[in-house]
Amino acid sequence: MNNCAVVGVNWGDEGKGRMVDLLAENYDIVVRYQGGGNAGHTVLNEKGKFALHLLPSGIFHEGIVNILGNGVALDPENLVKEIESVSEKGVSISPENLKISERAPLLLPWHRKLDELEEKRLADKHYGSTKQGIAPFYSDKYQKKTILAGEIFDKEEFTAHLKDLMEWKNLTITKVYGSEPVSYAELEKWAEDYCEKIKPYICDTGSFLEKEMSAGKKVLFEAQLGTLRDIDFGINPYTTSSNTLAAYAPIGAGVPAAPINDIIGVVKAYSTCVGEGTFVCEMFGPEADELREAGAEYGAKTGRPRRVGPLDLVATRYGARLQGATQIALTKLDVLSYMKKIPVCTKYVLDGEETEAFPFPARLGKAVPVIEYFDGWNCDISGIKEWSELPARAREYVEMIESRIGCPITYVSVGAERDSIIIRNTEK
Repeated sequence: MNNCAVVGVNWGDEGKGRMVDLLAENYDIVVRYQGGGNAGHTVLNEKGKFALHLLPSGIFHEGIVNILGNGVALDPENLVKEIESVSEKGVSISPENLKISERAPLLLPWHRKLDELEEKRLADKHYGSTKQGIAPFYSDKYQKKTILAGEIFDKEEFTAHLKDLMEWKNLTITKVYGSEPVSYAELEKWAEDYCEKIKPYICDTGSFLEKEMSAGKKVLFEAQLGTLRDIDFGINPYTTSSNTLAAYAPIGAGVPAAPINDIIGVVKAYSTCVGEGTFVCEMFGPEADELREAGAEYGAKTGRPRRVGPLDLVATRYGARLQGATQIALTKLDVLSYMKKIPVCTKYVLDGEETEAFPFPARLGKAVPVIEYFDGWNCDISGIKEWSELPARAREYVEMIESRIGCPITYVSVGAERDSIIIRNTEK
């Protein structure tokens, strides 16, 4: 059995979707195991360009089963719209190739409302939420005040549960935030328009996975965001509200005892960050603008400009270690082709001393980056398919990253397209 997890090593937006889309043909099942519709996986293949938010990135391959696990924040409204949007481009989606865990909790309409109200209340101290209801959803999940997808099938029980939760939640909406309450008429329409449409996909995915894995089927686990957004080990409080680590994959997929044999950590050739929180190596001004435009660094979900900076080796080492990465996929190397000298953050200065250790979140704001410069290659590498054909300085840059983070780089992406990839043999 060879199960694999594809995970983000940094702040998210590393290019996990393009890697899952590339690798999926080698697997039988692809599972999204955490997160919700608050981030996007951009995929570019022969069917077109897609920004997936909930659908697993294996959905474009025939014969592969895609699963939304119990760890996902299941947003019926966004999922239905995404299925319709992707289907319109000729991608076949049916209960045969998309299955939803009956244990996945539903993200309800008031979760987005509460997300917006809380960000507004926080004002200049806001967390930079995408306002997709993720934090309120996970809060309710751990308060046991959610509805599981499997409850949709019993209309009487589903209605009663929904009304009970609405009554409870309206206390917060009206008395804490002074906003208009959610009406049952709104919920009834939401249930009819969206919950009814996802019913055919809902099943016991845990049993399905156990059976398929016992038969020798291979599973690819797909994560959302990256290590530094993990609720436990990220840059608290500027994290997401779920566990983004590979260690959580079997739990969020519904097969807690399943082994993971390989963990591919995805790292961008430079750093990007969407949202708030300390970003030690951040660039500003014209230098940042040039890198942002070269890499088309705008959020797949929100369209907001990503914060950019040089590759941060301190954060990347930390992220790769926490993920337990067995190999690295380095993406967007081609974007750096315009640079004569490539900046890299190799260390931090903290309290007057240099360190290669990633600091505790509360101390991160005091860290100052130590920048080293490496020679650029100054030519277009986007059409290259073989490692030996890369310019020497491009190979040296990749090898420098590999040695500094202590993990082999086996994939080097030189473009957004599925086949714009160099597969590197790192065996000595």
